Amino acid sequence: MTKPSLTLFLAAPRGFCAGVDRAIKIVEMAISKWGAPVYVRHEIVHNKYVVDDLRAKGAVFVEELSDCPDDRPVIFSAHGVPKAVPAEAERREMVYVDATCPLVSKVHIEAERHFEEGLQIIMVGHAGHPETIGTMGQLPSGEVLLVETVDDVARVAVRDPDKLAFVTQTTLSVDDTIDIVAALKARFPTIRGPHKEDICYATTNRQEAVKAIAGKAQAMLVVGAPNSSNSRRLVEVARRAGCGYSQLVQRAGDIDWRALEGVQSIGVTAGASAPELLVEEVIEALRARHDVTIEEVETAQENVEFKVPRVLRQPA
Repeated sequence: MTKPSLTLFLAAPRGFCAGVDRAIKIVEMAISKWGAPVYVRHEIVHNKYVVDDLRAKGAVFVEELSDCPDDRPVIFSAHGVPKAVPAEAERREMVYVDATCPLVSKVHIEAERHFEEGLQIIMVGHAGHPETIGTMGQLPSGEVLLVETVDDVARVAVRDPDKLAFVTQTTLSVDDTIDIVAALKARFPTIRGPHKEDICYATTNRQEAVKAIAGKAQAMLVVGAPNSSNSRRLVEVARRAGCGYSQLVQRAGDIDWRALEGVQSIGVTAGASAPELLVEEVIEALRARHDVTIEEVETAQENVEFKVPRVLRQPA
């Protein structure tokens, strides 16, 4: 039987960003240097496949530092941690490596500088996300106020409306954030913003690639984890940009084939913590059912690379 034709629009860039790539390397190099087990506080990045692979190599994933023994190295995830965490590791004289993405660290430094200048900070982010918890935890309680929506901006209670600055989570929807920032500036005209946008290059680039595809694809498959903020934003961006159906899938086995019946064009992308191997798995699943023609849609080229911490580049 002849397979139905399918045009597959493959987003570029997609998948791993420099911060995720660095974080994974940090865990692998730590295991190589100190041997297993190496403890990791929280998922190093939000992807089950990656976490399971590192677990098989000797990483032990825990929720809190209190779950770690004093005599084994511990790594802090790419999303960043509150200042209290490394302080506690130092108190316990633990060997630790901070895998916080340098672009998240940039937001931490911005928040500290604003605080030192006597400003209260408003953070645009998602409550409960590790990155938000980490950023808010850089400063004393009450010094960082969280807003998630435009409506939150109208309700937020500040200490002094003329002494404010804002920062944002790095993995937000660019379009949503524009509206929230506009509301902040309308309510607090003197509020200070970042020198350079906090939403990271990889989040922005992946959203732009999805927008370029959404108008010509009947459906969009986003490879990523349900707890991955940037992956979930890609699903939302596709829907808003005119794609009739958009689904988040962790693996090819998650594809809802009934929803794709009769579809002749599909966009495929991946969140910043999803390995290319899983994208290839989805493409092969589509090929098994369709006569696939692939068209890559490239909207940017990425050549960013972040060095791993010096402690891992030195011999044991």
